[in-house]
Amino acid sequence: SDIGFCGCALVLLSIILMVMTLPISIWMCIKIVKEYERAIIFRLGRILRGGAKGPGLFFILPCTDSFINVDMRTITFDIPPQEVLTKDSVTVSVDGVVYYRVQNATLAVANITNADAATRLLAQTTLRNVLGTKNLAEILSDREEIAHSMQSSLDDATDDWGIKVERVEIKDVKLPLQLQRAMAAEAEASREARAKVIAAEGEMNASRALKEASLVIAESPSALQLRYLQTLNTIAAEKNSTIIFPLPLEMMQGFIKQ
Repeated sequence: SDIGFCGCALVLLSIILMVMTLPISIWMCIKIVKEYERAIIFRLGRILRGGAKGPGLFFILPCTDSFINVDMRTITFDIPPQEVLTKDSVTVSVDGVVYYRVQNATLAVANITNADAATRLLAQTTLRNVLGTKNLAEILSDREEIAHSMQSSLDDATDDWGIKVERVEIKDVKLPLQLQRAMAAEAEASREARAKVIAAEGEMNASRALKEASLVIAESPSALQLRYLQTLNTIAAEKNSTIIFPLPLEMMQGFIKQ
């Protein structure tokens, strides 16, 4: 933008002063920024046309120019644990981590006082706002969805600051001790109920198999004798002194009739 007549005069005087003090002044005019940095140059308080300079060498005029270095690398910070009241009135402590970088150095310098501090505070409030709309089960099971929702909200809010939020992660969800005990008791009771159902199903299947076996044996009387012999063979293989004398059931029926 136009710096006016006085501004042009000051710039001209600065150039004359630089030329008169050569080659000493050249060391004050040459600046270097690294590959991951950009320099925003202010001339008489106004940002120069062309935006950020760098990486490499650039020139400034003494007395009239100043510059600010902006780091363009990805920055990581932890979100402090936040006490959040969920939708189902449960108090939990949640923390996370945010990855962001400066996408437009000019906006990061001109539109906000401290972009890093503002992003940190915004991340804390966004975490509380997003979790306040979720119940406890959703917080424990849908962490990835919550992280994407936070990233989208932060990215939209920081566009005017020249900041790009690359990633948001939920690190830990801490529950009150009493709630942990209640959830553990509930899970244990659920497992016991499932175990009882499985055992009952096994007993039912076993009883059906025994019924079918008894029907097969009833059709052939000699099958029972063969079963006796198989039992004796099994006992004899264990090398014990137990002797079993099988008696035909027909002999017992005579005593039952009397």
